[in-house]
Amino acid sequence: MNMYPKIRNVKPLRGKKIEVAFQNGDVKIYDCHPLLGEEPFKALEDEALFRTVKADKHGYAVMWNDEIDLAESEIWINGHTG
Repeated sequence: MNMYPKIRNVKPLRGKKIEVAFQNGDVKIYDCHPLLGEEPFKALEDEALFRTVKADKHGYAVMWNDEIDLAESEIWINGHTG
């Protein structure tokens, strides 16, 4: 089983991207735009909702609400170093 670094914090960026800082010091940029065509991510087209992104208190995901989140592994694997 792969162990991925936990998320320390996240901030929304322009163009439906998020900047995610991991506890190991790495920072990755993740483009959420390709997800907007899938449920439940369609709701993130609303910029006000998109900007509410926060890190899960245990560092295992970023989340917008109880229905929309992304795992640390997804961001670690598919994010790009800033």
